[in-house]
Amino acid sequence: MRQLVFERVGRLSFREAAAPTITAPEQALVTPLAVARCDLDAAIVEGRAPFRSRPLHALRSIAPRLFRSLPFGGPFAFGHECVAEVLSVGQEVRSVKPGDRVVVPFQISCGRCERCRRGVTASCSAVPHAASYGLGRGDWGSVMADVVRVPFADAMLVRAPDVSAVELASAGDNVADGHRAVASFLAARPGAPVLVVGGEAMSVGLYAVLCAVALGSEQVDYIDPDPARRTLAEKLGARVLGARYEKQSRGYPITVDASAHPDGLAAAVLSTEPGGDCTSVGIYFAKRTPFPLLPAFMNGVHFHTSRVCSRSELPAVLTLIGSGRLVPSRVTTLLARFEDAPEAFLHRGVKVVLTRGNP
Repeated sequence: MRQLVFERVGRLSFREAAAPTITAPEQALVTPLAVARCDLDAAIVEGRAPFRSRPLHALRSIAPRLFRSLPFGGPFAFGHECVAEVLSVGQEVRSVKPGDRVVVPFQISCGRCERCRRGVTASCSAVPHAASYGLGRGDWGSVMADVVRVPFADAMLVRAPDVSAVELASAGDNVADGHRAVASFLAARPGAPVLVVGGEAMSVGLYAVLCAVALGSEQVDYIDPDPARRTLAEKLGARVLGARYEKQSRGYPITVDASAHPDGLAAAVLSTEPGGDCTSVGIYFAKRTPFPLLPAFMNGVHFHTSRVCSRSELPAVLTLIGSGRLVPSRVTTLLARFEDAPEAFLHRGVKVVLTRGNP
């Protein structure tokens, strides 16, 4: 079968791979119907994220100077956001059956360990740390493939609402990430204003705007140095405040840092009102990141940062999409065919969605 592979910065390709089979009774096989490019995928392809293949990582202990001098490289299976159709299931699977449309969370989680029971499905203790599809984290393969094995089908797969696959392609990661940044805080403070500081986590920030509007925020404000994203945020219902990362004159009860930039992080934290909640969804790869701790301390800011727990967030996200209140395709900037993936994933826009057949 075909599987998308990250070869090196600026180059992806399809390679032939052995088709997965069911090897345990709790597994399922699915075929992706639509796949989305994650914000992290874009950073990897452009060389802005420090991802190297496992063979290269062996050089860290053998020749650390050489390791540091190497460009980010592959190969590894690539792509991790998808909605799929169930092909077959193991004999112990009860929640889905062949023919069902399902959203596949990008993180691998068993659903049974103590962490999963607490909802911390991003850190399942039954699998290696950060196990996921398409990021070189274990032998789980890519969802940009003809067939994908789901190791814990009942725990992981979530039935999809009856909407276009295009709306669901990114639900298992970036949409869920934007949702978790605002949803629980708006539930606690209905109608509260929200500030989103956009940047490198480009679609997550815009999905946060979309979710905040859908969940009834009275005012969603947006900052971003990128003019195209500012224009899109305005179309999604945000009031654009400008391009500069700076503290706002008013305090917001809910702020989101999607910048992955120290100045953006500071702008979000400093713009959070006393007792407010600031969630950082951007990934900071530097060993040390400046943080305005004293102002946050003095104002009692609740600061949240983590990888999204995709499986835990998905039921609420899919309910919102199924209701028609949340329309993720409004963030999509390129819709292409599966066959075009090696070129389409290089697109410089915010969100790429690839479809197979009629979504």
